[in-house]
Amino acid sequence: MKGSSKIISSILILIFCYTGLDKAIRFESSRKAFHNQTFPAELAEILAYAVPGVELLLTLLLFFSVTKWWGYLGSLLLLTVFTTYVGLIWVGAFPRVPCNCAGILESLGWAEHFFLNLGLIGISVLGLRELRMRNEE
Repeated sequence: MKGSSKIISSILILIFCYTGLDKAIRFESSRKAFHNQTFPAELAEILAYAVPGVELLLTLLLFFSVTKWWGYLGSLLLLTVFTTYVGLIWVGAFPRVPCNCAGILESLGWAEHFFLNLGLIGISVLGLRELRMRNEE
């Protein structure tokens, strides 16, 4: 079980580190993309800083066994929000189609992005389940 725990957390660490660093490195571009979203400019400004910060924080939480539970829970919550938003975009709930994805994820269609996020939600749930099982031993 210990090997599967490392694989599970490594997948999430890779995704969140990649997306968080991409948004931080290309901050002005990312910030403009947040302002192109369908929510108020004040919220966009907050999210331009908060999203990459939270993604990088999750990377750190998932890296250490003492904080891994919080990392999985945070991953589950953040991915649920992202997946809901992508799902709404996919079904045409917004007047325009914004995107603030990182790097190679920009090349995914909305359906692919939605299912990738669902898979990552599943990985987060597996991580929480694995930690619970390990604590019960």
